[in-house]
Amino acid sequence: MSEKLKLGTAFANSIENQSRMKQSNVGRRIGKYEIGKTIGQGSFAKVKLAKNCETGQSVALKIINKDLVLKHKMTEQIKREIATMKLIKHPNVIHLYEVMASKTKIFIIMEFVTGGELFDKIATHGKMQEDEARKYFQQLINAVDYCHSRGVFHRDLKPENLLLDTAGNLKVSDFGLSALSQQIRDDGLLHTTCGTPNYVAPEVLNDRGYDGATADLWSCGVILFVLLAGYLPFNDSNLSKLYSKISSANFTCPSRFSSGATKLITRILEPNPEKRITISEILEDKWFKKDYKASVFDETENMNLDDDEVFSKNSEEYLEKEKNEEQPAAMNAFELISMSKGLNLKNLFDIEQKFMRETSFTSKRPANEIIKKIEQAVKPLGFDVHKKNYKMSLQNIKSGRKGNLNVATEVFQVAPSFHMVEVKKAKGDTLEFHKFYKNLSTSLEDVVWKTDEDIQETG
Repeated sequence: MSEKLKLGTAFANSIENQSRMKQSNVGRRIGKYEIGKTIGQGSFAKVKLAKNCETGQSVALKIINKDLVLKHKMTEQIKREIATMKLIKHPNVIHLYEVMASKTKIFIIMEFVTGGELFDKIATHGKMQEDEARKYFQQLINAVDYCHSRGVFHRDLKPENLLLDTAGNLKVSDFGLSALSQQIRDDGLLHTTCGTPNYVAPEVLNDRGYDGATADLWSCGVILFVLLAGYLPFNDSNLSKLYSKISSANFTCPSRFSSGATKLITRILEPNPEKRITISEILEDKWFKKDYKASVFDETENMNLDDDEVFSKNSEEYLEKEKNEEQPAAMNAFELISMSKGLNLKNLFDIEQKFMRETSFTSKRPANEIIKKIEQAVKPLGFDVHKKNYKMSLQNIKSGRKGNLNVATEVFQVAPSFHMVEVKKAKGDTLEFHKFYKNLSTSLEDVVWKTDEDIQETG
C-alpha cells in the first residue's frame, strides 16, 4: 500500500454563544462536556476525547486555535466544512453535534468512533473478501448519494477519510475540501483542483472544469479496487507518470476478482465522465445489490449553530485584514506535476536538450522571505527590481546580445508553508537567462526545498 498522501488540511467551523463556556471544579469542562485525553493533533487543532456529562456519551472534541486559523487564512475553509456538515445527517457520515467558541478557540463537538480508519484495516489485513468489501462499498455509496442529494461534493474520498465504528459500520469524515452546489459556476461545473492524486478523477486533473458527483464516484471506484486488491489501481512515485495512468485509466483488475466486481469497477473507472456509470445505475447493478440494505434514518435537525458568528465580533478586524491582505496566488498540487522540485539545472532543458525559457523551484520558507532573498541575490548581478505583491520584474542594467535581459518571477502558494517559485525569461537572450539562473541558484541554496533525489544528484 502506498504512503498516505495528505494534501492539504481540513477543518470545521461555526459558533455558539460564549456564555455557554464554563469551567468545572471537577476536571476541565467546555459547556456540558468534560475533556479527556488527546486523541489527535494537527497544525491548527487538537482532537480530544470528551464526555457529555448530561448523557454520558463519548464525543470527539476538536479544539481549533483561532489566531492560527486567521494567520494562515483558513477561515473560509473552516466555514465551508461546518456549513457542509450541518447539511448532512446520515448514519454513514460523521455527525456534527454542536459548535462553541471562546475568544481564542473554536470547539467542534463531533461523533466519536473507535474502529479507526478503513486505511488501517487494509494496511493491517490486506485485501478483503468480496462480501466484506461490498458491504463497505454499499455504505459508501449510500453516504455519497445522500451528500450529493444535499448539494455536497466531498472531493477527497479515500480510505484514510473513511472511519469505522464499533459495529464495523463505515463513517465518511473530513469535509475540509468539500464543495457546495453554490460554488458551481455558470457552466455547471466546479473548477478547483483538489483531492489526493491516487484517488482523483482524470477530469479534475485536466483543469477544464468537472462535475463534483461524477468525480466523487471515480474516487469510490478507486476505493472499491483497493478494498478488493489491497493496493492502488493507479500508483507511481513520478506524478507525471501517475497523471498519465489516471488519464488513460491504465489499470488491470486481478484475475481473482469476480466478473461482476471487475465489470462494475471498469464502468466506474471510465476516464470519460460522460460515459461513467452513475450512482442510480450502481444501485441497480447485480454485484452491488447482493445483500444490499438501504439506509433508514431520522433527519431531524437539532444542532445549535450560527455560521454568521463563527469568529465573533472580537475577531472582525482580523477577518477584514485577512480578506484585504495581499498574498501569493494559490497553486494546487496537480500544477506541480510537470514542474521542478529543486534547483536542478537540468530543468532548464527539455527532453531534446533544447534550452528552455522558464523553470521553477519549491521552498518551505515564507513568501516574504523568498522575495527578499531573490532581491538580495539579483542586485549584485546588476538587476533592477520592481515588485508588486508576490510578483517581481528583474531587469538587467547592462544590454546583452538581444538587449536587456528581463526576468519575471512569481511566488505561488501550494500550502500554508509550501511555495512554488516560477522564473521566466520575459525578454533577452536565452543563454544569458541560463547564466543568470545558475548564479541565482547558487545564492538561493538555503531557500530551496530539495527532494532526496535532488540531493543525491547534486551531492
